[in-house]
Amino acid sequence: MKYTQNEKILQVTEKTLVVGVDIAKERHVGRAFDFRGVELGKRIEFENRKEGMEKFLDWANKIMKANGKDNMIVGIEPTGHYWLCFEQYLRENGIKVVLVETCQEFCVSNL
Repeated sequence: MKYTQNEKILQVTEKTLVVGVDIAKERHVGRAFDFRGVELGKRIEFENRKEGMEKFLDWANKIMKANGKDNMIVGIEPTGHYWLCFEQYLRENGIKVVLVETCQEFCVSNL
């Protein structure tokens, strides 16, 4: 689905947990924030396998509950093919996923 810039911004409210995940071959790292960018909880490292993804979702749900959030958006950088299973797992669990391009890749690809 295509969204305008304003529609994208309006999806993040004070009730949204925003999570950024650094994707890697074997272990991912996640950090959670509120809509203002204030970090909530401690970062998590989890394996790129089902048990690790379950650990991530449990961690995120606990942070949501502790901070009165009722929805979550997860931003991931599509690194190689390592992100595909995690993205599918999140979508199957009703989590909105946003693919984020790094500035370096963006700048290089648009020269």
